[in-house]
Amino acid sequence: MKKVRKAIIPAAGLGTRFLPATKALAKEMLPIVDKPTIQFIVEEALASGIEDILIITGKAKRPIEDHFDSNIELEMNLKEKGKDDLLKLVEETTNINLHFIRQSHPKGLGHAVLQAKAFVGGEPFVVMLGDDLMSDDIPLTKQLIDSYEKTSASTIAVMKVPHEDTDKYGIINPDKKIDDTLYYVQGFVEKPEVDDAPSDLAIIGRYLLTPEIFDILATQAPGASGEIQLTDAIDRLNQTQRVFAHEFKGTRYDVGDKFGFVKTSIEYGLTHPQIKDDLRSYIVALGKELENK
Repeated sequence: MKKVRKAIIPAAGLGTRFLPATKALAKEMLPIVDKPTIQFIVEEALASGIEDILIITGKAKRPIEDHFDSNIELEMNLKEKGKDDLLKLVEETTNINLHFIRQSHPKGLGHAVLQAKAFVGGEPFVVMLGDDLMSDDIPLTKQLIDSYEKTSASTIAVMKVPHEDTDKYGIINPDKKIDDTLYYVQGFVEKPEVDDAPSDLAIIGRYLLTPEIFDILATQAPGASGEIQLTDAIDRLNQTQRVFAHEFKGTRYDVGDKFGFVKTSIEYGLTHPQIKDDLRSYIVALGKELENK
């Protein structure tokens, strides 16, 4: 069984839900307090034992490459001024085996993943979406890798969502449960009508896939919204080789919309060593002010 060494991070979207901020700035570079969202994803990959990461970019995404590149002038300035803590923060984003490829024509998540075929080769790999930040004692990507080492099969991360929200996600039709978190899956449905959703278990942005998915993506017809859907390709893969679903029971932060982004910033800020006390005091004072209105 081949080791899972590679991860793909699709980052070619236009970020229209965050306009005007994303008119000239990559959505993935929007910070949660002081850290770009894409850095959380890269850190999860590294903490899970991933060795090589491919980021799939598009137009106006050059700041992502710059962020993970060395900045000699800045590093020398911090070193000369003795700002060792800041220098360490800057250096943490370099010396990573990062690769970049551009998706010239955004045709959906499935199409984006297909761009990584040469990078992946014949190995199993992980797809990590930047709209979902995950928190747990064991990183979610590592949980998927652990499951793969038991099953040698593609494994998709899922999480229970309110039934009325099932039309916003890819949803699994679960078969029998193997253990506390792992399911056999009968099928996968991309954004079903709420009344037709086969379960409340939604795909949440982490996929461990075998390389056979590329041949399927190459012939996958456009689905919802006229795009090549990764969920549809996974459903086809499940017809020829078993695909499992791993239920995530940690905390998921949805930074793909404005409210989720603000909520995540507040919760992360409440654990940030530099601002947590001031932020907590502000929230308490704000709550009292709102009560008096």
